[in-house]
Amino acid sequence: MARFVHRVVIEAGSFEMEPITRNSIGIDGEVFEDRRKEMRHRVFKGGKLTFNRGYGALECVVRNLSASGARLRFGETSGVPARFDLQIAGEPGVRSAQVRWRSLTDAGIEFDAAGDATA
Repeated sequence: MARFVHRVVIEAGSFEMEPITRNSIGIDGEVFEDRRKEMRHRVFKGGKLTFNRGYGALECVVRNLSASGARLRFGETSGVPARFDLQIAGEPGVRSAQVRWRSLTDAGIEFDAAGDATA
């Protein structure tokens, strides 16, 4: 079983926090395990975001995927818009999505309930 630990660097030393477990609680008070609507599956697929009426585009790597969302990896997430359309390599159609969380290199997205984007 993998052990995930937050490590915080404080000046010259470091401080180790408790490991993240299935009972860990986020800032909003929700248990991490309960946030996902569906189980996500690990994948390694190319993805393309389009936004700004098709004038803007970014490439990403889809790291995990479910029917309701995905985890995307970028060089950095500062240029990723809050809403966009996503085309995943090997998958039919384009899906509209919105960012639910982001880190320096990853973003968690939720697909819109409406399904495929209209192009």
